[in-house]
Amino acid sequence: MPRFDILTIFPEFFRGPLDYGIVRRAREAGLIEIAIHDLRAFTHDRHRTVDDRPFGGGEGMVLKPEPIFECLESLAIAPREERLKSTARESVVLLSPQGRMFTQAVAQEMMAHERIVLICGRYEGVDERVAEHLADGELSVGDFVLSGGELGAAIVIDAMTRLVPGALGNSASAQQESFTAGVEQARQEGEPPTSTCGSGGLLDYPHYTRPAEFRGMPVPAVLVNGNHDEIRRWRRRCALEKTLRNRPDLLQEAELSPEDRKLLAEIESEV
Repeated sequence: MPRFDILTIFPEFFRGPLDYGIVRRAREAGLIEIAIHDLRAFTHDRHRTVDDRPFGGGEGMVLKPEPIFECLESLAIAPREERLKSTARESVVLLSPQGRMFTQAVAQEMMAHERIVLICGRYEGVDERVAEHLADGELSVGDFVLSGGELGAAIVIDAMTRLVPGALGNSASAQQESFTAGVEQARQEGEPPTSTCGSGGLLDYPHYTRPAEFRGMPVPAVLVNGNHDEIRRWRRRCALEKTLRNRPDLLQEAELSPEDRKLLAEIESEV
């Protein structure tokens, strides 16, 4: 069962994002465990000070190292160098705009750990000794600056929870979402075609539900003809079209089959 430990100066923030939907159900079912730790509880002055001005000057305040180090010590999480020598499947992650980009592939990679500690930065950042001696790495949820790492931590937990076996009502859903790899491997293993298709790193295909016609806007006929191979091919083409239009950069790393490349050539010739 994955365990997430969140280090933050705003523990009340997480009462909303983690109390709804799949994350809440996974917690209630005992599929994941989440613990939130208030860094102010690890201060020793009457003002419960967690930040200070940086040496050398500069704008803003920086989170101090002492509360973070002491919080991890209270959780029996060793410094990075000691963890590297152990067999414990633990990881300490610092949420930071300077970090590695968080993607679906990174979420899948992080699932190898049984325990993940998420340190939420604030203000102008965190004392660099935290990144140098505690964190295994820094993680960013996008090329923009947030007020703190709390939103990023919630995003990481939500994305990873969807990968926990049993968390989704339909386990195949996680394989058919945008950015999920694996479609070409499944084809190579001889799995029969279905009416759906894994994304293989592309954006998702369009979805329609009842009514079949709404305000003069009908559902594409291919989706109601019962031919699963035609549906799969149509969905794949739509995913390729949307990716080419909105995120062409994804095509460089996407798992494209010979059929995909043929469809993509058709699409590009029509543009």
